[in-house]
Amino acid sequence: MRRRNRNSARREKTIMLFSSVFVLTALTVTGLFVRGRSEEKNDGYVVDFSAIENETKDLTDGNDVTGAKDIEQNLVTSDDLDYDPYFQETNSNGVENEQEMEEENNTDDKTKKDTEENKDKEKNDKNEEGMFDETIDTARLEQMEDTMAIATSIQPALTFSDGDSLSWPIVGNILINYSMDKTIYFPTLQQYKYNPAIIISAVEGETITAAASGKVISVFSDPEIGDGVVVELGNGYELTYGQLKDITVSEGGYVNKGDIIGSVAAPTKYYIVEGCNVYFKLTKNGIPVNPMTKLS
Repeated sequence: MRRRNRNSARREKTIMLFSSVFVLTALTVTGLFVRGRSEEKNDGYVVDFSAIENETKDLTDGNDVTGAKDIEQNLVTSDDLDYDPYFQETNSNGVENEQEMEEENNTDDKTKKDTEENKDKEKNDKNEEGMFDETIDTARLEQMEDTMAIATSIQPALTFSDGDSLSWPIVGNILINYSMDKTIYFPTLQQYKYNPAIIISAVEGETITAAASGKVISVFSDPEIGDGVVVELGNGYELTYGQLKDITVSEGGYVNKGDIIGSVAAPTKYYIVEGCNVYFKLTKNGIPVNPMTKLS
């Protein structure tokens, strides 16, 4: 009886021992399997940057140059992820596109040809225009010569002589007489001075006429006598009209005796006291002559 009980106890211990070993073995295998799956999953999605930095540092120190190159080649970059061979070849400056180069060459040849044709056309146009301009200039020159010849033929002769007389440019009293042999008093200036002309009283706006026929050689403006006109009479005689406005003649033109040459202007500051007037001077070869000796 005791022996049977002892055998049963041993059998139970043996069974328990085998059961424990089996459970431990199963748990160990299960843990190893789960750990392997976990490591495989992590290896696919997690990058150990510290390990890469350590390996790169070791390789940089000269431990394994070939390994460093392999790691650099195996590193994944954004360019590798977005790589599009067609896009890069089409847009790359370093890749030659034969079709585009051929089109550009054809365009350049066409542009060059068009440019040469335009240059030839412009050259021909310029030559034709030059010939046309030369023809016009020749015709214009001949026309001007004819006009000058006609104008010369119809220009009145300047024949004023010592025996000819002058007409009054305006009717009025003499405010200041001609005086070149002695000084004469000027009221506005309050001083005595020589006077190579006569100062004729007038009313502003009155008409002034030519005292003799002649050629207008100057239209001028002077601080003392205002706007004026110089007319060449001939044989060295010239007439100067001053204190004018609304002048109707121009340089190079001709006037006949009695033609209107302008109107009376307001007096300059040199003749305020004298009032509105006409400055009237006669010269021969630049020397003043008393106009009263010629006025009829």
